[in-house]
Amino acid sequence: MGKGVKVINRDCDPTLAQDKSLPCTAFLVEYIEGEVSHFDIVIATKQVDIFDEYWDKYKKNLVGFNQTEGRSNPKLWNPPKD
Repeated sequence: MGKGVKVINRDCDPTLAQDKSLPCTAFLVEYIEGEVSHFDIVIATKQVDIFDEYWDKYKKNLVGFNQTEGRSNPKLWNPPKD
């Protein structure tokens, strides 16, 4: 991904955005590929970075993005190990 955007979960179940242990800078992005909606959970310091990244990639197929239920301080949050 581009400048300042890091994907936490790619093509995931949107209910994962309800996890309160996510950082408060996490967003659920919805986009369409083919005829199917897909969801990514991403973090970024600025929302405009998320928009720019996904608009450049999906254009009119970008449905939107909303903040997750994450409450953690981004500086203290540790991403899950793969």
